[in-house]
Amino acid sequence: MASKLRKRENYLGWGFFSIYLIYTAIFWGYPFVWLVILSFSKWNFFGSPRPVGFKNFIRLFSDPIFWRIFLNTVNFMVYFIPMVLILSMLFALALYRVNIFRTFFALSFLVANVSSGVAYSILFSNLFSESGPINSFLYKNFGITVPWFSDPQLALLSIAIMVTWKFVGYYGLILFAGLNAIPKSLYEAAELDGATNWQKFWKITFPLINPALTTVLVFAVNLTFGIFTEPYMITGGGPMRRTLTFMMHIYTTAFQRMDPSYAASLAVVTGLLSYGCVLLVRFLVEREVSLV
Repeated sequence: MASKLRKRENYLGWGFFSIYLIYTAIFWGYPFVWLVILSFSKWNFFGSPRPVGFKNFIRLFSDPIFWRIFLNTVNFMVYFIPMVLILSMLFALALYRVNIFRTFFALSFLVANVSSGVAYSILFSNLFSESGPINSFLYKNFGITVPWFSDPQLALLSIAIMVTWKFVGYYGLILFAGLNAIPKSLYEAAELDGATNWQKFWKITFPLINPALTTVLVFAVNLTFGIFTEPYMITGGGPMRRTLTFMMHIYTTAFQRMDPSYAASLAVVTGLLSYGCVLLVRFLVEREVSLV
């Protein structure tokens, strides 16, 4: 009787699990296999793909636009990751100390994360425009205006500010969850030993929040390689291609230049670069933490 019940549970479990396997095979497995095949082929949406070996990858690594985008991505990381990390940490620490309306503040910051990328891109493009409220304020009070979207570096910085605004609440809640996991007895013991707030942060909070910190960094790196809406809506990749991203180049190559095979090879390389950066971040930052 027990063996029959166990078999029924196994069949039921495999029945539920098979739904996920079928979904994964159709919507993840098949597109991934097709992407790899396409990256080693020549195809223009019509007819059958023609194998060309590594020609797409040779063309890619000799393409100056690819290296321009790679430098843009590194440049964006330099702006975005420190900014979003510091602001998310400050938000998490502030939320940790708030005793009333904590849920309200958390949800208020999350509104930015669930807002439409197109909508807030239009909003920020008006805020940072030459005659927008920010430049109007700077001109009235300091007699200057800032070319937010016409200067290459400032355009990239402006987009980094927008993306930071969108994700600081989401990343901050991840760090907040890490703060809540730290036993309060550690802080009480440190206070008895005469530790200052700064010492408690560097000796207790910062080391023990490492799992949440690593998660935020991994998400930020993946976001950097996958950004599309903001630069596409505001700058279109300009000026001087300094805000052109991998996703924008893949999109325009596949659907405007009608070269999906080259776009597939670009997508494969982009995925490998993103994965390599994630491994590097985990190697440099991730540490084993025990809260017991």
